[in-house]
Amino acid sequence: MNIIVQKYGGTSVANLEKIRTAAVRIKESLKEGCVAVVLSAMAGDTDGLLKLASEITRTPDPRDLDLLLATGEQISVAMMSMTLKEMGIACETFLGFQAGVMTDENHGRAKIKRLDEKKVRAALEKGCVAVVAGFQGTTESGEITTIGRGGSDTTAVALAAALSAKRCEIYTDVEGIFTADPAICKNARLLEKISYEEMSELADAGAKVLHDRSVEIAAKNGVLLAVKPAHSQGIGTLVVPEKDAVMMEGSFVSGLTCNTGEARICIRKVPDKVGVTAKIFAPIARAGIDVDLIIQNVSEDGFVELAFTVPKEDLRKALALTEAAAREVNAGKVRAEGDIAKISVVGLGMRSHAGIAHRMFAALAREDISIQMIGTSEIKVSIVIEERRAVDAIKILHDEFSLA
Repeated sequence: MNIIVQKYGGTSVANLEKIRTAAVRIKESLKEGCVAVVLSAMAGDTDGLLKLASEITRTPDPRDLDLLLATGEQISVAMMSMTLKEMGIACETFLGFQAGVMTDENHGRAKIKRLDEKKVRAALEKGCVAVVAGFQGTTESGEITTIGRGGSDTTAVALAAALSAKRCEIYTDVEGIFTADPAICKNARLLEKISYEEMSELADAGAKVLHDRSVEIAAKNGVLLAVKPAHSQGIGTLVVPEKDAVMMEGSFVSGLTCNTGEARICIRKVPDKVGVTAKIFAPIARAGIDVDLIIQNVSEDGFVELAFTVPKEDLRKALALTEAAAREVNAGKVRAEGDIAKISVVGLGMRSHAGIAHRMFAALAREDISIQMIGTSEIKVSIVIEERRAVDAIKILHDEFSLA
């Protein structure tokens, strides 16, 4: 079968008019082959459910919260099914467990372990559109889980991989992937193509167009990704293998991201002894909290200062665990800072061209923007600065690397 997987985000199914628009696009796509559709909850529904839970408790049981949040996609799936059937299009609906999405037991940010696509494939073989709930799955023991914000992207790509789909189309409220956030840089350029590796780094650094794990699955399984606008006929952006990516001569940087969703934790006077750092990070890892940048200074008088970043949503839990670990290893004061921004520069050309980091630092220094933390990978340089200078930094770097 010639299969296309389409994913529609919350803003793309925010109301009945937008659901009908998506349904018309699905109908047109049927001319090309079979279509499986993955849906997020209608825009605002997930936030509304979180608010509802917060009115009862500040610390809901993760299992209960997943049970609650999974209802959002159930609504959008049902509404899309009704719309398609009203248009005379046969379809079958699948919640996460019905679509065979099996996850680990990490409630709130579960990872897909495997996807048994047999039921979805059977629906497609009968000529039906398969309408699948994104963002959710089930454990081996039958517990409902959610994959985390943006997780519908990951559901769609995993389904496309399992079905050996021709491509996976991610429909969103933007025109595609840009060199920077167009809301910050009005002259940001739409990218025709971008490599899996660059997109993975951008997503990991905070770009909200694609869920970071979805790009990882796409790269691993060779799934052709197309990021397209849901409410126009724009060409969007293709996410492809490196050999197929377009890199202009002299263009070493593909894009910039600004992430204000992280916080920094600093620990003073950490004993400079073997195993101490492992003891500090062990409880954070067990809690499933992602740690991003880590900085440890040079030992002085037998002590070091340790700093690292975590998602702001996990700050309260991470801070409590860090304070407990600091006491256990006889470290000094622990403090947290939430008013930071992580700025990242990403590009395949950074592999073969030295000096990108220097240009980045020099451009910011000219505008008196101080850098608090630095992290690098083969094709990415990330820095932490004051949140109040984040917009300035993005505009400066966008001009510095001629990305307009």
